[in-house]
Amino acid sequence: MAEFLSLHDAIAQYVEDGATVAMEGFTHLIPFAAGHEVIRQRKQDLTLIRMTPDLIYDQLIGAGCAKKVIFSWGGNPGVGSLHRLRDAVEKGWPRHIDILEHSHAAMACAFEAGAAGLPLAVLRGYVGSELPSVNDQIKFIECPFTGERLAAVPSIRPDVSVVHAQKADRAGNVLVEGIVGVQKEAVLAATRSIVTVEEIVDDLDAHPNACVIPGWAIDAVAVVEKGALPSYTHGYYPRNNRFYKEWDAIARDRDVFSRWIDENVMNQREDA
Repeated sequence: MAEFLSLHDAIAQYVEDGATVAMEGFTHLIPFAAGHEVIRQRKQDLTLIRMTPDLIYDQLIGAGCAKKVIFSWGGNPGVGSLHRLRDAVEKGWPRHIDILEHSHAAMACAFEAGAAGLPLAVLRGYVGSELPSVNDQIKFIECPFTGERLAAVPSIRPDVSVVHAQKADRAGNVLVEGIVGVQKEAVLAATRSIVTVEEIVDDLDAHPNACVIPGWAIDAVAVVEKGALPSYTHGYYPRNNRFYKEWDAIARDRDVFSRWIDENVMNQREDA
């Protein structure tokens, strides 16, 4: 059952060094504030999972929190590369990280399989792809009913999943509105889960077929206003497009990046 905690306490209690951590949110609802708290607490040796690692994972990698990234696309949306990711992979700064790349479809299916408690996901995919040659977790199996050759990948079962959403009620149930990615599946697949929200309300006012993550699946809820900036939260605030463009120059230079982290992350505190 969800417990209401400060963001600091939620990260301190549930994100341990060496953990496998998924931070999900597609286009909007990206849990930037939670990622910054992970950096502030100097968590180490994390295996980071995300379908579309973008700026928050670039920051976590550059801050030295990650040892491995499992993903299906990595970049600064609409701008270019993730320079801290590239520097870590190509030159080992601030440390070498391993990467494991999948397709979007495989990642989504793997989260869904994890949420269902299954050991693997099966999909039609990777035909003609070179990814199986560099990712030993991609296997091919024969359907026992049709004989069809299908791809199989391990299910994703994070130690901790972290997502951001619009609101939670006082029982800890969470409403996710707008573009929905794999937030629900990530929470259900994880051993522990943290959800940051813009506000706590008496009634979610959820419409039929809304995406509601039940409180029994969540370990901690933390109120963090604007917890997804510079991404956006549908119905609350827009995306800061300027920052995404500015990040390219910030992340290209190690010293500039390090100063930005010190000024904008390490010297800040989310008292949620």
